[in-house]
Amino acid sequence: MSTRSPNPRPFPRRLVRALALAAPLLFACPAQASDPWLTLKGGDGPGHGKRIVLVSGDEEYRSEEGLPQLAKILARRHGFDCTVLFAIGEDGTITPTRTDNIPGLDALRSADLMVILARFRDLPDDQMKAIADYVAAGKPIVGLRTATHAFNSKEGRTYGRFSWQSKAWDGGFGRQILGETWIAHHGDHGHESTRGVIAPGAENHPILRGIKSGDVWGPTDVYRVRLPLPGDSTPLVLGQVLTGMKPEDPPVAGPKNDPMMPVAWVKFYAGESGKSGRVFTTTMGASQDLATEGTRRLVVNACFWAVGLEEAIPARTDVTIVGEYHPTPFGFDKHTRGVKPEDLARD
Repeated sequence: MSTRSPNPRPFPRRLVRALALAAPLLFACPAQASDPWLTLKGGDGPGHGKRIVLVSGDEEYRSEEGLPQLAKILARRHGFDCTVLFAIGEDGTITPTRTDNIPGLDALRSADLMVILARFRDLPDDQMKAIADYVAAGKPIVGLRTATHAFNSKEGRTYGRFSWQSKAWDGGFGRQILGETWIAHHGDHGHESTRGVIAPGAENHPILRGIKSGDVWGPTDVYRVRLPLPGDSTPLVLGQVLTGMKPEDPPVAGPKNDPMMPVAWVKFYAGESGKSGRVFTTTMGASQDLATEGTRRLVVNACFWAVGLEEAIPARTDVTIVGEYHPTPFGFDKHTRGVKPEDLARD
């Protein structure tokens, strides 16, 4: 005989509302509220059990906005555990203009993938060691936009070879690991945006699943690279320079689009351990670029591929924005002041 009341008492409305408001925070689980990084626990999905560390630190392209949104998509939509690291100022706030401090890089020791969008960082040896050890292990890397010139350490420093101008390690981390260092703007910066065109022969690459020419777009300009790209670099997307800052603008006439520069490619590198690591590099990926669905899909698919989950990439990967996303226009000295990593945990 059942002892349950035929008219069970309903939950108080205030309790139901409180639980609903708290639900998004179940995915954000920093070890302590004061930690200078953002930790997002993955839910169900093909990435379950894989850990991605996303390293931000640039003064211009708002990686401190773009990478948290990317991490939320990877965690919420696909199950990856994600840790986002930031350039942190003396007051504990996110300060992209500080080039010598990205706390939490030790998280790379247990990472399955590093995603990096940094620019001209001059990190102390104890922080650089974590990156150098990760590279030595031959683990996968996704490099976005200014990652080609992520480091700017002087020659003679312990990790000076990582610098974008390194002579000892030609072109440093950018050239040796990602496939290119900083060369120049190819499009007119701030005036000519970028449309992605699928590179001939790359149509069936798993990273491009669900992506066609024109789906990838961003207001940032095409970067110049030296052709051909070195070693086994394989272009996936070419950057068509447009006459303006809208995705429907026509391409510019003349040599800027003949030939078009690669803006996304894959390659492999050999770590000191002897292990070969997968690399995806795109010279796109600024926070405003990631407002375009096709650009987000390109980067998310690349994360799947980098960790060996290319068979799990669906016909059309879910890259729906988590919460609200209104990226700040790129430019120097435009970051939002007073933000701490813990402030970004809420959707």
